[in-house]
Amino acid sequence: MKDEIFEMGSISSRGQIAIPSNIRKNMNLEEGSKVLFILEDDTLIMKRVTSETFANITKPLKKEAKKSGLKESEINNIVHKSRKEKR
Repeated sequence: MKDEIFEMGSISSRGQIAIPSNIRKNMNLEEGSKVLFILEDDTLIMKRVTSETFANITKPLKKEAKKSGLKESEINNIVHKSRKEKR
């Protein structure tokens, strides 16, 4: 297991945060890398997403969508509708 790295960051007025360089290097994060944010209570977890991990993350969702008879095109519409309702 790698050593723990503790770094402090700050959030910009636009809600952006810079990931400290030693963490970016350690996680092999480059421009355009994808990350997943998981919020649990007051803890925010950020996970690097590769095509392999994305497939693992979405596998149960695709399985449930297939069970319910939803088509992929319908899912996009549902997501967009849900986002509009939250605003």
